[in-house]
Amino acid sequence: MPSSRPSESLSRARAERKEQLVTEKTVVRTEAAPAPFQGAPYSQAIKAGGFVFISGQLALKPGAKELSGGSIEEQTEQVLANLRAILEEAGTSLGKLVKTTVFLQNLDDFQGMNSVYAQHVGDTPPARSTVEVAKLPSGALVEIEAIAAL
Repeated sequence: MPSSRPSESLSRARAERKEQLVTEKTVVRTEAAPAPFQGAPYSQAIKAGGFVFISGQLALKPGAKELSGGSIEEQTEQVLANLRAILEEAGTSLGKLVKTTVFLQNLDDFQGMNSVYAQHVGDTPPARSTVEVAKLPSGALVEIEAIAAL
């Protein structure tokens, strides 16, 4: 009767490696994007399992306390600039986005946000959800969180 031990060992090694990939995480931090809003306990982004998970970004310039731009288009540009800076620090780019979630203060701003967003995500845009929310911090019109491949 053949021994199943080598295949059991291989299966166990694969499971341990998979667990290691999932549980290892690295904080991503760049001065080229705003620090966590009002000192809140979260990271700009986390690298784990071959992806980078980016916290929701507002239209804040690094070091600023006031929102950048009053229109949805201006705010979306700044949000995407923040996402780009964090992605670059993580070693990836907007072209490797796989999923975004867009939070809008008012769904009537969808077209303005979408026209700017489309200019930045390339020919193969990521999967995306867009939702209207009751309120965003500091009266922001838009917030975007993202996941990208490394």
